[in-house]
Amino acid sequence: MHLPPRSLRRLGLLASLYVCQGLPFGFFTQALPVLLRKQGISLEGIGLSSLLALPWALKFLWAPLVDRFFFPRLGRRRSWLLPLQGLMTVALGLAALRDPREGLSPVLVAVLVVNLFSATQDIATDGLAVDLLEPGERGWANGIQVAGYRAGMIVGGGALLVLFDRLGWGLTLAAMALAIALLSVPTLLAREAERPGEGAQAASVGAIAASFWKRPRAAQALALIVVYKLGDAFAVGMLRPFLSDLGLSLSDIGWLLGTVGFVAGLLGALAGGALVLRLGRRASLVGFGALQMVSVIGYVYVARAAPGVPLLSALCAFEHFAGGMATAALFTCMMDWTTRESAATDYTIQASAMVIATGLAAAASGFSAGRLGYPLHFTLAAGLAALSPVAAYGLFPRARAPGKIALEAAA
Repeated sequence: MHLPPRSLRRLGLLASLYVCQGLPFGFFTQALPVLLRKQGISLEGIGLSSLLALPWALKFLWAPLVDRFFFPRLGRRRSWLLPLQGLMTVALGLAALRDPREGLSPVLVAVLVVNLFSATQDIATDGLAVDLLEPGERGWANGIQVAGYRAGMIVGGGALLVLFDRLGWGLTLAAMALAIALLSVPTLLAREAERPGEGAQAASVGAIAASFWKRPRAAQALALIVVYKLGDAFAVGMLRPFLSDLGLSLSDIGWLLGTVGFVAGLLGALAGGALVLRLGRRASLVGFGALQMVSVIGYVYVARAAPGVPLLSALCAFEHFAGGMATAALFTCMMDWTTRESAATDYTIQASAMVIATGLAAAASGFSAGRLGYPLHFTLAAGLAALSPVAAYGLFPRARAPGKIALEAAA
């Protein structure tokens, strides 16, 4: 599909923003479980450490503020994006001054603060995407969204994790802060088109917060979102400790998950974003959800066998590819289920529902693996993953009339 230059510029701006968010999140999510395990933290404790991503789950609470308040001369979304990118740079710079060997508390605080800034930036970025894109561009855009985020995670969770032993904590975080500063340049140079009569200036915060809930089939859509990534998150929550317990080094895990896996996820996201327009939203969710289920079943096999690195690499690549396709399709549907007037809030409510569900699954994964062992844990995860295509088929909200977007408010 040929995209005009204007669309390419929009996608490039969005890509820089999602890479900016994925970079620190990738490093913390990839490095922290291994770092905790090497310091003797239990599987239960590692699972609970995922709760440091709580701002991503709770961001719907302040999303109406992001829709409502802004400086018109700076732009509705840039009013938030530019300060938040600056705050992330400063927070990472300050965290670089502390050595985690002196105690894990500064590390955990840094993770929480950066997650807060990054999650708030995500609210504004998603609102910007809805503002900029036409429905026909959303498949590609959400492929770019997932791919850009995963590209950031490749650098943060792959390249930086591999070099972590050489660079040390301080230089690693300083490099990350510099990268985020450079990624802020496209946002600084961008200009937002004014939309007279649109936006949230005339709406109250309460009206913005309630907008999504007043629309038909909203609960049905949220149920689908909650179920769709549950099994995959439950499995992946214990994947890094599992690999560590197999005897893989920090560099091996960084290469396997942070590079091989996330490159495959990036390609899967782009493929899913391109195919969702051709196959249709519902068919894509069903098909990609089925592939995601098959990939989780693969982890059941490796937990019972004695796999080598080549087999682990192939399975990891397949799981990330299928997961990238499924996520791009789901995000495209979530963008459909928004309105421009409350775009950031509508999308954030859905995204938070997914994050809460997958976060709880990840937090519970340590208890499951600790009590059942890895083989039974991954078997249970495969059963949960089987719900994804079933939910996509049965819960997908249908539009009331042909050509109307599902969940569109009644006239």
